[in-house]
Amino acid sequence: MNNVTFELGELIYENSLASETDIKGFKMEGGGAVSFPMGRMRLEATGDVKEGQKSNIVFWCPQHLPDNISIRWDYYPVREPGLSILFFATKGLNGEDVLDPSLAPRSGPYGQYHNGDINALHVSYFRRKHPSERAFQTCNLRKSKGFHLVAQGADPIASVIDAQPPYHIQLIKAGPHVVFRIAHEEEIVESFRWYDDGETYGPILTDGKIGFRQMVPLIAEYANLKVHRVTVKD
Repeated sequence: MNNVTFELGELIYENSLASETDIKGFKMEGGGAVSFPMGRMRLEATGDVKEGQKSNIVFWCPQHLPDNISIRWDYYPVREPGLSILFFATKGLNGEDVLDPSLAPRSGPYGQYHNGDINALHVSYFRRKHPSERAFQTCNLRKSKGFHLVAQGADPIASVIDAQPPYHIQLIKAGPHVVFRIAHEEEIVESFRWYDDGETYGPILTDGKIGFRQMVPLIAEYANLKVHRVTVKD
């Protein structure tokens, strides 16, 4: 299953993330600030790092996305330590929209997202929060509900002092397939690819919303969000 290829198709969502107008309808969970000092969406938590998980944030895109897609965005690390995550294929346990007010309120603590009343896949990258993460840098894919680490691979993004952004990130979600890649200039690193058997960690997740998560005190910028349909080629 690891040898499949993917053909990029129709562009179904595009957002430059360049101004306040571009984030109309987005929803912040937790205490966070959004600004555009460089013409890119800058996210940072406003809480005190001493409050731990209570200070972290998730910023949801309002667009509901189907399965069989490629999600691409440009990433600019500005200040570390911290950590970035993308939630995707996210819905309530009973199929609700993740922003449905009938779901339990969420305010940033991680447990609300991996063991609350939502299902999601989530990839963590630029993992620089703890010394162990900075010493051995990986990208991790987890499936929830639950805290199931299902795939892991190298993180080629340099620490802020050496970073030369943008880093071009691509996530492919096509049925049971998840592929995560990071490109810089002419170099591309495929961090991991994972095949979900639909049994070990529950049914295969399909459509849903995406959300950008950060752990305090990280500051990072995002730009050029593009979502295409993809076709799986054997």
